[in-house]
Amino acid sequence: MPINYPLENYLNIRSAGSPTFSPDSRTVAFITNITGIAQVWQVPVGGGWPTQLTFTNESVRGVRYHPRRHELIYSMDSGGNERTQLYWLRGVAGNTDHGLGDGWLSTDLSRQPAAIHTFGDFNSDGTQFVFSANRDDAARFDVYVQAWGQEQARLLARGPGGYFTALGFSPDGRTVLVLRTESNTKQELHLIELANGRSRRLAPREGVADAQFRSAHFSHDGRFVYAVTTVAAGAGRESRDLAGLARIALENGEVEYVQTPGHEVEAVVPSPRGEWVAWLVNVDGRSRLHLTRTRDLAGNQHWVPELPLGVVNTLTFAPDESKLAVGFDGPRHNPDIHLLDVTQPGRPLSQLTRSSRAGVAVNEFAEPELIRYRTFDERMIPAWFYRPAVRAGELPPVIVYPHGGPESQTRPQFNALFQYFVANGYGVLAPNVRGSTGYGTAFMNLDNVERRLDAVNDLAHAAFWLRDQRQGDPRRLAVYGGSYGGFMVLAAVTRYPDLFAAGINVVGIANFITFLERTGPYRRAHREGEYGSLERDREFLQRISPINMVDRIRCPMMVIHGANDPRVPIGEAEQIVAALRMRMIPVEYLRYEDEGHGIARLRNRLDCYPRMVAFLDRHVKNRPQ
Repeated sequence: MPINYPLENYLNIRSAGSPTFSPDSRTVAFITNITGIAQVWQVPVGGGWPTQLTFTNESVRGVRYHPRRHELIYSMDSGGNERTQLYWLRGVAGNTDHGLGDGWLSTDLSRQPAAIHTFGDFNSDGTQFVFSANRDDAARFDVYVQAWGQEQARLLARGPGGYFTALGFSPDGRTVLVLRTESNTKQELHLIELANGRSRRLAPREGVADAQFRSAHFSHDGRFVYAVTTVAAGAGRESRDLAGLARIALENGEVEYVQTPGHEVEAVVPSPRGEWVAWLVNVDGRSRLHLTRTRDLAGNQHWVPELPLGVVNTLTFAPDESKLAVGFDGPRHNPDIHLLDVTQPGRPLSQLTRSSRAGVAVNEFAEPELIRYRTFDERMIPAWFYRPAVRAGELPPVIVYPHGGPESQTRPQFNALFQYFVANGYGVLAPNVRGSTGYGTAFMNLDNVERRLDAVNDLAHAAFWLRDQRQGDPRRLAVYGGSYGGFMVLAAVTRYPDLFAAGINVVGIANFITFLERTGPYRRAHREGEYGSLERDREFLQRISPINMVDRIRCPMMVIHGANDPRVPIGEAEQIVAALRMRMIPVEYLRYEDEGHGIARLRNRLDCYPRMVAFLDRHVKNRPQ
């Protein structure tokens, strides 16, 4: 039987990610929560004791090294409000020739605390950087250029409304690549001239069907943009179902697919000097890493390093192309940074950071099984199932976990809470219901607007599978999810009131009307493309909102929310809690004043999750059978 480690051990397991190389390729800066709050640290590529570089009371969201100087830019918000500001970190004394030395200073480059700032990239010599921000209108992101070390930015291009994200400079520094996102399937790549702000659409062409773009980068020679995309190639009009790896010619927007495996390509990163291209394939949720010489990209000569079950979440090349930093985590691997020596093909990855597992033995971590179950319309739904150790003939309690998004995917990544539950006798079943990413555009769009409840039916059939296959005790099933997954929880306990013994809703949507009215204005149009329009679909949105079906809930509920949440405002939690209490339905409500869309601070996690476990033990695990 598993060792009974305390929950606090699991909650203190650390992580490291977001690697970025110093300009001389000798140092990696990264973000880790080793102090309990995500901060910037750095470590030599040869390993050694890391050095902490930021000391704030807020979580750092992103970090990037300057391409020519041993200086950094990082982003940080306040209390989880997602209004990220950009900061300049530079040495002031005792600098070494690689990385920051023994003295450094942080400067706020944004000074617009009401706006969200999203860093794009530096130009090649580091004299300027580009970013997106909603400074002038909360509902619109514009593109700005700023000289390095200066506090004033120049407006380069006004966005059309919603997301307009600066990605990076062309190699000659004359053009900026920008992604416009209208919805989960309607996206465009634009090129903006730095001299005059003129913009032209690179892809898709006028009249071409909707397309998706991810991970877009200029090629080293400035002739192409590499992108993971579904855009139609050649003279075609219809987009692809599975995203592939394409080159898009800057001269005329012509699209050439160079890799179209039988699974979704999820990311691509070209090396700084143009020798290599690294790219990832999503194979039923796990990552497969490919490293290919640029000249062989359209062929079959690929270096495919062996990886354990898990997910690559970051790829970045060293400036001298000697190494590739890989952010990786899996069910038995808490998030850490690994290095691939590009100069020696065939060598395995080496681990650069070693985040603490808080005393939990690695062989205590469970790996899930990929299963598929049949749903109401005979479609097969993929799911990851964590099985607990049980006595023969015993049916365990099981937590059914719908992911957020809805354009997302539960993948075999490290989840400390899942591991604790499994070690303490719970099963965890995480289905990727229709609407999930990773399985093609058609599958992703199966839950749009009027088909929203089909995904809820898929979730119910996950519980039916547990019952019918005798994999879980049907009297001891819980449903737990966050964000859109929180809506799925509320929808499940209202649509299927006899199915679950308890429900836990974390930062979830209770009322689609108030959610769309109050969510961040830059997000509204994007979300309406998925959920439905307040103008056209109001009656339908009212009909499917769980707040209007509270009378059907029979199981005890727990509601958890951050007061500063800009995505799903705190009012969603307040509404559902008030309605449950009015009807005398047992509900425990945890509100955190210094959190946003989720529970990030260690002190709050140490408060929240023990109470969640106690709730589940009381109402599910220890429920009379």
